[in-house]
Amino acid sequence: MHKLVVLFDAEADQAVRDLWRRAGTTHPHPPHLTFAAAGTIGPKVRAELREDLSRLWLPDLWLHALAATEGHLHLTAVVDGELLAVHSAVHDVLAGRVKHPDARHLPSSWTPRCTLLEGEDHEVARAFAALHPVTPIRARVRQVAVVDTQTGGTDPLRNASTAPR
Repeated sequence: MHKLVVLFDAEADQAVRDLWRRAGTTHPHPPHLTFAAAGTIGPKVRAELREDLSRLWLPDLWLHALAATEGHLHLTAVVDGELLAVHSAVHDVLAGRVKHPDARHLPSSWTPRCTLLEGEDHEVARAFAALHPVTPIRARVRQVAVVDTQTGGTDPLRNASTAPR
């Protein structure tokens, strides 16, 4: 599976990793927020995403609330018009051009979140209790990339240093 993800600046990355530690978990990938997921996001689509992302302003994310769902503990992001506009622009490029899109990440189904824990319900409940209340984290976008969840490979599409001003 390929995921289009936002990676956070060093301070936010460390803050999430501290929450992981407190929750007693580790992850194979760095802290991130997923914009889209599909069986395949091919080279032509990635090129278009690179072009579109080069023109977009990526807002800071405010990770602020714990949410527990079906064996997962998440830190959810504040949803605002700017974030939804970027998400919509990404999906305009992807629409009909990727194989096996994950419906959970489509516009009107998406909840922007950073996964803190995947596990049994009792593990999620324990971690929720250990982390609540959570201090909000301001996450600046360091990079937007496609991550291959099978190989761990990362294809950067935009770095913060290339952001429009």
